[in-house]
Amino acid sequence: MGSILYLFILMRFLALLSSFHLIVTNSSSSVQQPLCHDNESSALLQFKQSFLIDEYASEDSYAYPKVATWKSHGEGSDCCSWDGVECDRETGHVIGLHLASSCLYGSINSSSTLFSLVHLRRLDLSDNDFNYSEIPHGVSQLSRLRSLNLSDSQFSGQIPSEVLLALSKLVFLDLSGNPMLQLQKHGLRNLVQNLTLFKKLHLSQVNISSTIPHALANLSSLTSLRLRECGLHGEFPKKILQLPSLQFLSLRYNPNLNIYFPEFQETSPLKVLYLAGTSYSGELPASMGKLSSLSELDISSCNFTGLVPSSLGHLTQLSYLDLSYNFFSGPIPSFLANLTTLTYLSLTSNNFSAGTLAWLGEQTKLTILYLDQINLNGEIPSSLVNMSELTILNLSKNQLIGQIPSWLMNLTQLTELYLQENKLEGPIPSSLFELVNLQYLYLHSNYLTGTVELHMLSNLKNLTDLQLSYNRISLLSYTSTNATLPKFKLLGLASCNLTEFPDFLQNQQELEVLILSTNKIHGPIPKWMWNISKETLEALFLSNNFLSGFSQVPDVLPWSRMSILELSSNMLQGSLPVPPSSTVEYSVSRNRLAGEIPSLICNLTSLSLLDLSGNNLSGSIPQCFTKLSSSLSILNLRRNNLNGPIPQTCTNTSNLRMIDLSENQLQGQIPKSLASCMMLEELVLGNNLINDIFPFWLGSLPRLQVICLQNTSKIGMQ
Repeated sequence: MGSILYLFILMRFLALLSSFHLIVTNSSSSVQQPLCHDNESSALLQFKQSFLIDEYASEDSYAYPKVATWKSHGEGSDCCSWDGVECDRETGHVIGLHLASSCLYGSINSSSTLFSLVHLRRLDLSDNDFNYSEIPHGVSQLSRLRSLNLSDSQFSGQIPSEVLLALSKLVFLDLSGNPMLQLQKHGLRNLVQNLTLFKKLHLSQVNISSTIPHALANLSSLTSLRLRECGLHGEFPKKILQLPSLQFLSLRYNPNLNIYFPEFQETSPLKVLYLAGTSYSGELPASMGKLSSLSELDISSCNFTGLVPSSLGHLTQLSYLDLSYNFFSGPIPSFLANLTTLTYLSLTSNNFSAGTLAWLGEQTKLTILYLDQINLNGEIPSSLVNMSELTILNLSKNQLIGQIPSWLMNLTQLTELYLQENKLEGPIPSSLFELVNLQYLYLHSNYLTGTVELHMLSNLKNLTDLQLSYNRISLLSYTSTNATLPKFKLLGLASCNLTEFPDFLQNQQELEVLILSTNKIHGPIPKWMWNISKETLEALFLSNNFLSGFSQVPDVLPWSRMSILELSSNMLQGSLPVPPSSTVEYSVSRNRLAGEIPSLICNLTSLSLLDLSGNNLSGSIPQCFTKLSSSLSILNLRRNNLNGPIPQTCTNTSNLRMIDLSENQLQGQIPKSLASCMMLEELVLGNNLINDIFPFWLGSLPRLQVICLQNTSKIGMQ
């Protein structure tokens, strides 16, 4: 009987509870969020109409036009429901506009209806394209703003200081990634003196060009300070590093900023410290090891000397450590074994002496490891064998010997492997071609031997960069299988005993760099070469072969993005081929080319190096060479059959550093326009038919070191 009574009471209780829940639910549903105010809805729609939607206006891969669904009528016309719009739950006023990566393109000025949204507290327009607009003065009307993010949005001009000073409630300011923006003199000082509530101040890549004000050390609430690439100089106030809340500090790439460290304490909240590319003199302080919260440390390219302090072994929270491009010495620090949470480690380019690498076996979480240019010797360390998470391994530019170990196939996650410029020998193990995730494979400049057959590459579907140059290997460019080869962007096959152009190149349409120099390729350059990678090829190296000419060469070579064309030391005959106008370096020296220099060469207005020496070119030097003066740095026409006068090659904007016209049949006088070549270091005119007095006026050129006029027909003195 008791159990029945208990069950009855329980059921009554549950029924009452259900009724109470229904009452509460109905009551809460009757309290609705206020609708957006009409004037604010209208302002937002007008703001939307002032821009184009352009997918290229935002770089984030997840970008999409948030304003695309905003509409004025029907369901969904309440702006508080619009994507990117945040409203106050009590008043219905728009208090937040979050339009980062919204594909907005167009200009913005103070007449924008955006600035009528005076209740805004948060405004994020980052990663759009505002077409180099200046930051409008209308921003000052948004006096309630606590967060303003205009980063990576193509703003330019002076940052109006009176605007920022009017935003007295700002806690977060991000103007980063706008390199055309400038903060006027004392602007940073005025900013931090007047806006004292900052928690996050991000001005990376803004042109500040000033010292860092000591007043920054007074921002006791500051948690994040980012001043990368700002042109900062002078002494960095070390008290900033002791701010009680500072967790993130980036001063990267301010080469004239001198860093001074305080005596760090265990209580420091610093988690991320980026100082790469700043200036420091001396050793890294041992107290750095007290920063127990530090998870990322980048002090690359800072001129540190001496030993890496062993106290860094106490930073057990580190996941990112970059010590590269300094002058650290002594053994490679073994205390790195303590840093078992590392995912990124770079020791590149230091003066380390030999040391054990057994500690690498403890680094099971590493995904990126740079040990290049640190005087490693011996064989590739076997302690790498269990680092199965590695995606990038760089051991290049050391003194490593022995063979490439087959156990590298255990590193199945590798996407990039750099072993170039060592003393490795023996064959390339076939197991290396089983690393199916490889995108970059650099093995050049070793003593590797044996044969590489193309079908061995068919498993590497993701491979874009392959460098096998300057070994002792032979490449078999033909294959009897129907294997599909990767689509290369960089292909280095210099000194690979090639006797002909590999046929598989005919199917390569994404090449950016092709290196076939120092082989034994005979005969003419085939016609199909003009059709490969027309839209992508930037550099072509064919020097030191036995090439004899060109099959149906077009008037201008077809590669629209060509930057470097290297054809020197062959047996090329015929007329001089003209590279595309984008070319920066063109060398076709030591060949057998004949005929005149075509005037189309003068269309190469980006040309920095032109070397046509050691051919049989005749006729006069085109007078239009003056057009090349502002870009050309090296002009070498030595040892040809050129005649006529020396043209007026220099203008007031000339960048010419070296002119060699020797061993020709040039006549007349030395042009006085050479006095405008203020950058000229070397002038060689010997073995010509010049008839002139000695050019004493060349003495006014401040950098001129070499003048050679020997064996000219007649150089008088006056």
